[in-house]
Amino acid sequence: MTAHDAPATEESMRQYYAQRAQIYERVYHKPERQRDLRAMEAALAVPFAGRHVLEVACGTGWWTPHGARLAASWLATDLNPETLAIARAKAMPASVRFGVVDAYTLAGLEGQDFDAAFAGFWWSHVPLARLRDWLALLHSRLARGAQLVLLDNRFVAGSSTPISRRDGDGNTYQQRTLDDGSVHEVVKNFPSRDDALAAIGEGVRDVVWREHTHYWVLSYTLA
Repeated sequence: MTAHDAPATEESMRQYYAQRAQIYERVYHKPERQRDLRAMEAALAVPFAGRHVLEVACGTGWWTPHGARLAASWLATDLNPETLAIARAKAMPASVRFGVVDAYTLAGLEGQDFDAAFAGFWWSHVPLARLRDWLALLHSRLARGAQLVLLDNRFVAGSSTPISRRDGDGNTYQQRTLDDGSVHEVVKNFPSRDDALAAIGEGVRDVVWREHTHYWVLSYTLA
């Protein structure tokens, strides 16, 4: 097995997204996805109106200005300085600030008050064995009554990168090639509605699952 064929790990995924930073947003330019994207962008601000929002794994900040339009405050976080640098260079609402934060630990956020959270295209990269613990951690950083919006990809043949394998835990993977020719294995899971609702567990209300052609959006409130 070569380095390019090595199985996905937390560190290899971090390195992949750091290397991909400059071309990260190409996926948002796919013609067949534009209708979905415009609908999701237009709807994202309303759930966060007047709220203090934690954004997890913001990447290059594609979703940040859409979600933060009506927010009282918005902390966009990511582990990679490379992607954050691109996000910081964009025009953003005055409510937005940025921070280097590990999505798996959310370390450094203790004592900060958030009554909402957003994560776009992070869920699919969390191994299934870690997903419920990660969601519980996120919930623990939020106030009672907090609003959450999570969104990610649906698998669509011909538009999605093919699934290359499935492991014993049920995780699915993709092989992705960067412009330098390097090939990287990435965890990419595609939950069903039932999978997602089981993962968020009890102690939530006002659960809404919406499917677009290429994406899903899950919103709910912490009881």
